[in-house]
Amino acid sequence: MKKDSIQLQITADGSHTLYVEDMDEHYHSWHGAIRESQHVFVDKGLKEIAAKEVQLLEVGFGTGLNAYLTCLEASKNHRMVRYDALEKYPLPIEIFRKLNYNGQLGGDEGDCFERLSQSPWGEPTNVSAFFSIRKMQDDFLTFQPRRQWYHVIYFDAFAPEKQPEMWQEQHMRKLYDALVPGGILVTYCAKGAVKRMLRSIGYRVESLVGPPGKREMIRAIRPE
Repeated sequence: MKKDSIQLQITADGSHTLYVEDMDEHYHSWHGAIRESQHVFVDKGLKEIAAKEVQLLEVGFGTGLNAYLTCLEASKNHRMVRYDALEKYPLPIEIFRKLNYNGQLGGDEGDCFERLSQSPWGEPTNVSAFFSIRKMQDDFLTFQPRRQWYHVIYFDAFAPEKQPEMWQEQHMRKLYDALVPGGILVTYCAKGAVKRMLRSIGYRVESLVGPPGKREMIRAIRPE
């Protein structure tokens, strides 16, 4: 991904997203980056897990928005979240400095975004008393997660038509194996072919109301 092909844009809720000209794709919904991330990943994923300490994997760290919202939620509820973030193509730090998420969301943990975006790659970093992150510059296609380890997986790859290799059955199966029984995978995607593939692996698939501008999303659960 070429640095000069990435454009900073404002979405409908006032928060930033990035547009990748080479792929003709946005990192977030044009209807609101924060609204989408909060709804899909935090509200329909993290909040559905009862564990006092949560192990979480994000596929596609991107702008760090999902991690930031998760950090804020963890601090709000005094619940420890250990967050592994996978990203093959990390963004340059100068792009992170331009993102307006702190201005939109910053409160008592307002500097959380700066700490997590600047944390070193490959090393666990305590961002707050209730949130630690390990950013991994790695290729999802060869990544081998620990079995039955994660309570939640945020699957935030680009759409299947843009990155079909990310949505192959063999890779969704390794994520199934990485979930604890009762663990949850959430994604903004709602394609019928993806639902059928997830069911064939063994997930219990739920079609939920999507974020603004999108009718549905998927929540896939590893049965207990």
